[in-house]
Amino acid sequence: MVHDHYHPFAASHHHAPHNAQRLNRLDAQEPVTLSLYVKPREHAAEPDLLAARAAAHAPDIATIAAFAAAHGLVVLEADARRRLIRLSGSAASMRTAFGADLHWYEGAEGRFRAYTGALQLHDSIAPIVESVLGLDTRPVASSRLQRMTPGQSAAAYLPRQIGAFYGIPTSPTGAGECIAIIELGGGFHQSDIATAFGAMGLAPPSVIAVSVDGAVNAPSNPNGADGEVGLDIQVAGAIAPGAKLAVYFTPNTDAGFADAISFAATDASNRPSVMSISWGSPEENYSTQARTTLNTALQDAAAAGLTVTVAAGDNLATDGVNDGAVHVDFPASSPFVVACGGTSLTVSGGAIAAEAVWNSGTSGTGGGISTLFAVPTYQSTVVLPVNLSTGQAGRGVPDVAGDADPATGYQVTVDGQTFAVGGTSAVAPLWAGFFALVNQARGKRLGSVNAALYAHQAALRAITTGNNAPAGTTLGYAAGAGWNACAGLGVMRGAALFAALTGVDTSRARAGASRAAT
Repeated sequence: MVHDHYHPFAASHHHAPHNAQRLNRLDAQEPVTLSLYVKPREHAAEPDLLAARAAAHAPDIATIAAFAAAHGLVVLEADARRRLIRLSGSAASMRTAFGADLHWYEGAEGRFRAYTGALQLHDSIAPIVESVLGLDTRPVASSRLQRMTPGQSAAAYLPRQIGAFYGIPTSPTGAGECIAIIELGGGFHQSDIATAFGAMGLAPPSVIAVSVDGAVNAPSNPNGADGEVGLDIQVAGAIAPGAKLAVYFTPNTDAGFADAISFAATDASNRPSVMSISWGSPEENYSTQARTTLNTALQDAAAAGLTVTVAAGDNLATDGVNDGAVHVDFPASSPFVVACGGTSLTVSGGAIAAEAVWNSGTSGTGGGISTLFAVPTYQSTVVLPVNLSTGQAGRGVPDVAGDADPATGYQVTVDGQTFAVGGTSAVAPLWAGFFALVNQARGKRLGSVNAALYAHQAALRAITTGNNAPAGTTLGYAAGAGWNACAGLGVMRGAALFAALTGVDTSRARAGASRAAT
């Protein structure tokens, strides 16, 4: 349908789905929804950031709404603060408006719709469109949770114990703070929360489910996404038992992922100051437009004062890609998040006696050098290796680390069952809970905290033993003194880092994030 007024939108290009069978083309009248993000524009810094952002993007949102009306599409939601307009219409209308030739597919993760090639954008909207997400609903991310392998013995610890191992203060409690937890599936039971926190001698925290794009709290399988949800809640709540936990359930699609991040960052009801994300996928698995919008949504969140922690992945330095090269996980590789790697503990006498890189041979901490993002300013103070496969410099992953080995893992209760789990999924909420404590003590948000972390390296303990290469390969990085591509700066010295961050000024970093979003 390319003609004089339409041009290919290269950033939207999708390859045909792997390991999935194409079923049929969508019927002309089948309903379809999408999330369209407009490009960031310059706006004022805090304290009126959201109002300024809304004013800056309102004209572009109005332009998209007019285009939608002319093409028979309905505006479901328009939020200029988020740069977002959600549209619905028939499959036929989407073909006309965006050149979207949609088909149903069936794969291991169920039925989804998808397109191949690039969408088309009309001249009237092309200059302002950042992404058109949600037409293709193939799953974009996986949970970074690991169960023990059959026959593996474990020394599981209550999440509160692991916080104590790292010297995380038990006062303050995070009261008055809210931690946003992003979930691309699964659900929780209040009865599990009561059981888990009772085992730790804590009153259950306030946990609420927030629906994004129609997804809801839907627990069904302790071996599936429910395990991720339970781990995130129980770890974040164990570290910051006085904080509210707002769990944002969203579809596992490019639109759902971006919409949950942007919604949480602007949620006036719950007002989270910290966000924890335990889902990801190799950088190369996303379309260019999806990566761009996820990254700018995280940038917007940082500018609004949220500190975002993200699991670095559980598939070692190849990130599970079997192409003979190294890869890093996204969104952990975004420069606007705290990327969280994983370690394995040896505990003696109720304290950490030794700590090494988590690597079981087939699973273990992700980490390496991004092929998408340049070295951020805050990493200019450390020595980064080049990417082992490309020889190029880039953003180093992770920034920090914590216990992630399921063999020295976290005891959780999910769907009535109590068991041990690990994965870098546990490290993101661990650090999120810690940052909530710091925010309460400061009386103001940390926001973009990476520069402060790199400026206070003495408040972290480097991990110097191990590597993240899959067994039988050299496709990985070695631990060592200072920053490394297995554990970043290392694990927290809880009391020292708490003291260092409670007095730090991160407002300049937030202002920089705001300017960079233009």
